Amino acid sequence: MDSLNPDHPPLTVTPAPPRVWKFWGTALWGLFIFVAMFVGQIGAIVLLAVQRGLPMDLASLQLVGREPQALALSVTMGLPATLAAVWLAIRIKKASFVDYLALHWPSWKQLLFGAVGLILIVLVWETMSRALGREATPGFMTDLLKSGRDKGAALLLLFAFSVAAPMSEEILARGFLYRGWSASFLRVSGAILLSSLVWTVVHLQYDMYFLAEVFTIGLWFGYMRYRANSLWLTIVLHALNNLTAVVLTMWLGS
Repeated sequence: MDSLNPDHPPLTVTPAPPRVWKFWGTALWGLFIFVAMFVGQIGAIVLLAVQRGLPMDLASLQLVGREPQALALSVTMGLPATLAAVWLAIRIKKASFVDYLALHWPSWKQLLFGAVGLILIVLVWETMSRALGREATPGFMTDLLKSGRDKGAALLLLFAFSVAAPMSEEILARGFLYRGWSASFLRVSGAILLSSLVWTVVHLQYDMYFLAEVFTIGLWFGYMRYRANSLWLTIVLHALNNLTAVVLTMWLGS
């Protein structure tokens, strides 16, 4: 038999390389996904303005968008738009959605390690904020969350910021962007750095101090994404971070 003949070794099948968007493909699709997320969010505000019979101008949209219930709906509607855009990008590559985004559940040790690291980072920034006499939470977020609590929108805001926002942002940053850029010339370290930078840009409503905090947390999330090969891990860590901040701000102080 050929399989036992050293002159005729059995044929080996080389697995096909994974179908992944590389640097520019990931960058352009990432921009498309971000726009889709924005359209989903602003679309919710437009829909509410139309239902109320308000004129379609910037002033009306800003008026509606400042309401806690409307903002919660806007953030939430960004998730299905993000999922649809990411699904399309991956579908074109004929790749597995689960494998492309590393939607694998981490071990409890990985989850514990990631949570401990996140807590330490947050504590360092909290200590620095107190030493500098700064707020631990941006003032406008404090006002928004407390207003939402007083107006009966606490659960909506809790879901928006602790479930919808972490999933949307992680699927974009540590999911799609990291996956493609880590397979390009950037490699893992460059992908972690650049995806964290993009994630920070998404939070431009904050000042430079809070943006620096967001960036360092993003680096930790990126490292954990690489270490555990699990996007679910960073989604859970992100959700825990936001959940803690929302609960503390709404009910336990400013």
